[in-house]
Amino acid sequence: MLIPTLLALSAATVNLVAGAPAGLLGLDLGLDLNLGPIGLGVDVKVDIPDGTNGAPGGSFLTVPVSAPAGTLYGLNRLTTEAFTGIPFAQPPVGQLRLAPPVRLTTPLNNFDATQQSAACPQFLSSTKPDDLPSTIADIVVNKTPFLQQALKVSEDCLNLNIFRPAGTKAGDNLPVLFWMYGGGFEVGERWFVAVVDSPFVAATAAFGKPLILVAVNYRIGGFGFLAGKEIKAAGASNLGLLDQRLGLEWVADNIVAFGGDPSKVTIWGESAGAISVFNQFALLGGDYHYKGQPLFRGGIMNSGSIVPAQPVDSPKAQAVFDAVVAETSCKGSADVINCLRALPYDQYLNAVNSRSGLFSYTSIALAYFPRPDGKVLTDSPEVLAKSGRFAPVPFIVGDQEDEGTLFSLFQQNTTGSTDALANYLNTVTFPGASRELATQLVNLYPEDPAAGSPFRTGILNEWYPGFKRLAAILGDATFTLLRRIFLKYAIAAHPDVPAWSYLASYAYLTPILGTFHTADVLVVYNGIPPSYASVGIQKYYANFVYNLDPNNAAGGKSTASKVADNWPRWDAVNKPLLQFNLLNFAGLKDDFRQAAADLFEANLTPLRA
Repeated sequence: MLIPTLLALSAATVNLVAGAPAGLLGLDLGLDLNLGPIGLGVDVKVDIPDGTNGAPGGSFLTVPVSAPAGTLYGLNRLTTEAFTGIPFAQPPVGQLRLAPPVRLTTPLNNFDATQQSAACPQFLSSTKPDDLPSTIADIVVNKTPFLQQALKVSEDCLNLNIFRPAGTKAGDNLPVLFWMYGGGFEVGERWFVAVVDSPFVAATAAFGKPLILVAVNYRIGGFGFLAGKEIKAAGASNLGLLDQRLGLEWVADNIVAFGGDPSKVTIWGESAGAISVFNQFALLGGDYHYKGQPLFRGGIMNSGSIVPAQPVDSPKAQAVFDAVVAETSCKGSADVINCLRALPYDQYLNAVNSRSGLFSYTSIALAYFPRPDGKVLTDSPEVLAKSGRFAPVPFIVGDQEDEGTLFSLFQQNTTGSTDALANYLNTVTFPGASRELATQLVNLYPEDPAAGSPFRTGILNEWYPGFKRLAAILGDATFTLLRRIFLKYAIAAHPDVPAWSYLASYAYLTPILGTFHTADVLVVYNGIPPSYASVGIQKYYANFVYNLDPNNAAGGKSTASKVADNWPRWDAVNKPLLQFNLLNFAGLKDDFRQAAADLFEANLTPLRA
């Protein structure tokens, strides 16, 4: 069994920091970080030296901030300052398990925000190394956020991290980027996007657009997205989305003290985090206000937007709930929700993790997922988008060219024929669809491997018969073509709200996977490898955070974020995309595989997850 590991702390020595309050510790880390290849074979090792004479090495010093939540001490980390593990809710344990988050009201007096805090409980799938080529197994297990091994996990996990440029102070009024991680609503934590000196924050500051990055934890798997009629009756659905919302409210109340401007918040996410961005747009019927003010003014969605979903009490959702309960002593209980709350942590964790995960034969047919409940999510996302029931704020949305390859690695026992793939889609991926509809869909994707994903690679990369065909279908069904439909609906509902869209191709040469789902985590967020793509995208994003327009380099400390390639707004007539290649950007019309897009749009209800 492959051991899912992304980060390894090689050494951690804790020393008292001069000037800190009694009991507050500064942290010296020797950190080995392997971010691995994304087609170009990039490996990164960062060593942070230990200090001497009991003082931290380099420029590691404590930084105090007095906020409404209390006094917190963070770390000066080279070019940025970090405040980590800040709780924003009461621990969701005991009677608060399977319950909406409760705001933390206890003051954080002299809070040590220098330590790594817990990730939320993870739903980790296992894979067999013999089933994949070693290079691909290494990427899947070690280089994506899906199979990362969180360094510290606890049910008490509702905390957030804040990263800002070194020297930032209250009153600077920097714009804020609020990050929600991906991981299929099964795994993930805030540390993945900002592990070493928060490279994105350092990069944007370097070209004159300093900003503050907030990365929030939210409950995932069966802790955050268990569904069923009992869950709906208990008001316990979509808890992870409510965690995100409470984190946004904490930012509104406290970010001024860190030098941020609560009126200039952009919400950002990748994969499940990107889906969460739209869900935050549409949460509570599209109400994105708190204390009379908007919680955010824009959004960035990397690989995710709308995903049509069956209701929280649908037969599919109920089957998952019943199966989880059957794994516990709560089966037959008169009050099954309270019984689940009372279970020891390990027993509950094992029960919810007994379902098939993302990296298995069932793939994107997720057990745990945001579902309409009539309150938190008032309807399926495509309905909310088409009816305009979402926050009318500018946004960026885009995809990796080969979104489906990562999710098509474990279906080798399909024969690759049209009948076999239609049966898989009908029985596993879209159980609400007829066999006839599934066959229609498969027939829109040629059997010829040259037409499949990874795209533009000819007969190469056909991992098993039908792999490239299935990868093209799953990528379009979950990400690429749903993005196009979302743009069409959003622009029609709010024609005055600007939107920009892209297709990323910078990891084109990665064997079998191409520019795979999550490749952008390295390229955009960490700037690895340094390239035209990584620098250009970071500039676009920084400009958007400042001006709600990726092309506008005004504001900040300089116009060094000026970009060479104009990025046109998306419209339903011209459908312009910007294609992010590794060494250049190019215009591309968003009309490829349009017949499949038309079929998806005409059948969004039976194709709900």
